Amino acid sequence: MHDAPQAAPAEMSRPIETAADAQSAIVRLTEVMDGLETVVAQETELVRAGQLRKATDLGPRKTELSSHYFKAVERLKANSKFLSRLVPQEVGALARRHELLQVALKTNLVVLATVHAVSEGIVRRLSGDLARQACPQVYGASGRTTAPDPKRGQPLAFSRVL
Repeated sequence: MHDAPQAAPAEMSRPIETAADAQSAIVRLTEVMDGLETVVAQETELVRAGQLRKATDLGPRKTELSSHYFKAVERLKANSKFLSRLVPQEVGALARRHELLQVALKTNLVVLATVHAVSEGIVRRLSGDLARQACPQVYGASGRTTAPDPKRGQPLAFSRVL
């Protein structure tokens, strides 16, 4: 796995004052984006393959990289005018790199939303089936079977262990 180097908290908050500072900040953000994109791509593939436990194990690393990403972006935003004057080509390359990360994040969100919708549908269907089984099968005044009373339904319990 690609590990982004750890930056000291003081480094992440201090202003960018030189070309070397600018280069260092851009390299730092690029490394963080590379690491984040790698983790997101791994998570996407694991979720697609149904390996949810392994995908869940990537959560702490994804959270850590996201935190570094936001801090690095905020630092560059705070110094954006200076960076645009000092290293315009690198800023342009960084913007293109950011677009690639956004594509990976959008794909990841679509996959996660799909899995969420499917699992929610399964749980709703299971809950409905259990409620129908718990309800007596009798005919109502209209001649049709009565629907289960949602207020009398038993809670659905399940294990979150995958």
